[in-house]
Amino acid sequence: MSDLELCYLSATDALAAFRNGSLSPVELLNAHLARIAELGTDINAFSFLYADDAIAAAREAERRYRSGEKVRPLEGIPVAIKDESLIAGKVTTFGSLIFKDEVASVTSPVNEHLINAGAVIIGRTTTPEFSCAGFTHSRLWGVTRNPWNRDFTTGGSSGGSAAALAAGFTTLASGSDIGGSIRIPASACGLVGYKPPYGRNADLAPFGFDFYNHPGPLARSVADCILMQNVMSGPHPLDVVSLRPKIEIANQPADMKSKRIAYSIDLGFKQVSKDVRKNTLEAVGRFRDMGAKVVEVDLGWTLSAEDAARDYLASIFGTWVAQYLDTHGDELSGYTRAFAESARAKGMREYLRSLELAGEMYGTFGPMMENFDAFICPTLALPAVSADFEPSNGLQINGQDVEPMLGWLMTHPFNTLSRCPVVNVPSGRAPSGVPTGIQIVGKTYCDQDVLGIALAYEAEIGAWYGSDEQRPVLG
Repeated sequence: MSDLELCYLSATDALAAFRNGSLSPVELLNAHLARIAELGTDINAFSFLYADDAIAAAREAERRYRSGEKVRPLEGIPVAIKDESLIAGKVTTFGSLIFKDEVASVTSPVNEHLINAGAVIIGRTTTPEFSCAGFTHSRLWGVTRNPWNRDFTTGGSSGGSAAALAAGFTTLASGSDIGGSIRIPASACGLVGYKPPYGRNADLAPFGFDFYNHPGPLARSVADCILMQNVMSGPHPLDVVSLRPKIEIANQPADMKSKRIAYSIDLGFKQVSKDVRKNTLEAVGRFRDMGAKVVEVDLGWTLSAEDAARDYLASIFGTWVAQYLDTHGDELSGYTRAFAESARAKGMREYLRSLELAGEMYGTFGPMMENFDAFICPTLALPAVSADFEPSNGLQINGQDVEPMLGWLMTHPFNTLSRCPVVNVPSGRAPSGVPTGIQIVGKTYCDQDVLGIALAYEAEIGAWYGSDEQRPVLG
């Protein structure tokens, strides 16, 4: 197997090869490290590379396989960790100059689960400052670029993780999703990204208590996404909202002939580009081809859905960021400062209204879903914004002005409806080469439904990174 094939090898296939002795964890890691050394600068996916630690961990995994010891679920698999969740003894910068030297004293629950499962932590991936944007650039780490077209963003805020996967720099990667931050980069980079129901994956305070917040996995295949999610999930003694019991998602495609699928192209209020519209309708057609009953629905949602997300995000997340305005304002990126200042202009009245709007949104979505197994819509309203996108310059879709932070995102309503599981899967590519994606949304806490449907869809259209023609051209 060539180094390039190793770099795009699935985690499930790598584990099988480790077990039968045809591949070692050290070989796999070295292939990734060589590719990063050759091509990493152009993409800028990593804030920190842990080469020495990773090599030591890969050698230990190799020893376990050779000795016949019991191996753990991710034994020897390279995993890139978003530079937002904590690893004790390692710097976590949150993409900010303020935290550029901040060493964590604790490990985030999902990272603890990954490490205990035998993952080889290859490094930390870039984020926008404080993960508060749908693109990935910061004053600290510069611009992270989309491997499919360097002129465009990877999406954000888990943009470095998505770029690393699309570029073949890692086998798996972690993310977090407070407004779409797993699904946005998964769409823009042609990946599978999963937002689990709130509480399924544990987190630390204060954001463990924020129901918009969801740590989760990114991968190049649905099976790998399921594998990683099954490791990341489960209760943790530091998170009172983490759900019991832990569930295991089966790697079992759904029988689509028995499924009813609802869909909307624009959620009733979004401007959607022609490329996204075209690819979404083609994806919807695939579900019909598989025998599903597919019905277009009107959710009755309006632009107030953006208001709900904007006001809620300002109330907790924005207030947390705003604490740094007075003491570190000159170190903040422009978009971060604008977000913090907007948060200061809002109060409990807006917070309460965001919850009322959430109730109104679920008041139509919940009853509709009683008649369907899943709901499908685009993940983004356009394939991607530019790599160095500045919201202060505004944004148009279809010649219409849209709000530049949330207007091109179709993810945030499902942070508002946070107990619904949502997976992004690729729907095609735009003429620019940038991928597009769809969201498969399930009933509350029905993880198996959405991932089983995603498996069936993947089987129908074929593996997304299975050949050179299905991978970005780098170098």
